[in-house]
Amino acid sequence: MRLPRTPTAVLAVALAGGLALTGCSKKTDTAATGTDGADTTTVAFVPKLQGVPYFEAMNAGGEAAAAELGFEWVYRGSTTADAGAQTDIVKSLIQQEVDVLVVAPNDPDSMAPVLQDAADAGIEVMTADTDAPNSVREVFVNQATAEGIGTALTDSLLEAMGGKGKYAIVSCGQTAANLNSWIEVQKEVTAEKYPEAEIVDIVYAGEDEAKATSMAKDLMNAHPDLTGLVGECTSSAPGVAKAVAETGKIGQVFTVGLGTPQAMKQYLDEGSASTTILWDVEKLGYLTGWAGKQLADGTAFSATNEVSADLPAVEYTDSDKMLLLGPPLEITKDNVDQFDY
Repeated sequence: MRLPRTPTAVLAVALAGGLALTGCSKKTDTAATGTDGADTTTVAFVPKLQGVPYFEAMNAGGEAAAAELGFEWVYRGSTTADAGAQTDIVKSLIQQEVDVLVVAPNDPDSMAPVLQDAADAGIEVMTADTDAPNSVREVFVNQATAEGIGTALTDSLLEAMGGKGKYAIVSCGQTAANLNSWIEVQKEVTAEKYPEAEIVDIVYAGEDEAKATSMAKDLMNAHPDLTGLVGECTSSAPGVAKAVAETGKIGQVFTVGLGTPQAMKQYLDEGSASTTILWDVEKLGYLTGWAGKQLADGTAFSATNEVSADLPAVEYTDSDKMLLLGPPLEITKDNVDQFDY
């Protein structure tokens, strides 16, 4: 943990935070101190964007970890998936002298020098959900391996398509490292395991569900023999399913994607989506908060970590400094109601 701040420093940080971030709560704009005046660890999480179900669920998990483990959790993101806006927020948190900074970068390469600035300021640096492997981050909290996610997406879609046919991918940010790594696995699995299947196009809708719907319709028009669509993130997954429903192609064009359960429930129930591949996002947020507290306390990660009763054996690999939540989940109409986000 960084050294406790003096009262003068605390006041300066609070004033700087108030100027840098208007509209923030008093709790997250001032230095985190307990009622007895003792320094409290502050773990700040900057998502790709704020206000979408996926990152709100991560936030809920982080808040739960903070309540149980005794640290301050700060959640601050832009309302658009914009790398520049995200950088501004990270810089403001560096000025506030948070103890731990966690980022899910929109653009890992452009975020790397900003993370260096944070480390130079004595802040512990992490990534979660999306990595910045060429940065100074000390640990990456990964939801699942690229191989696990890419394989699950491919197998689920090709099962619905009968093991053959043409499909397209509607991704989100073109520079998102995690999405691109999954797509590479999808290409490999399709070529090696499904010789009668073909990926005919990959397009990028940003984090915009309406744009994903429009692009999916364009893909179906451009490829009349298309029988599959993948929504690569939590905004494009419902987008492609909605496109299939609105064009009356349920049962003709099959979709899978990375979608949050309740956002996908309607489409799973009606059949415009076959499966959504995900993980327990609240547990990912909890693991992120726990990892931040470990870094702040100077506690080394073990090969296997007992994080909580729900996360009794989280694996850590020192070679890539990665904590792994576990294998992805396959969510269908039969189990979607087990998740409330």
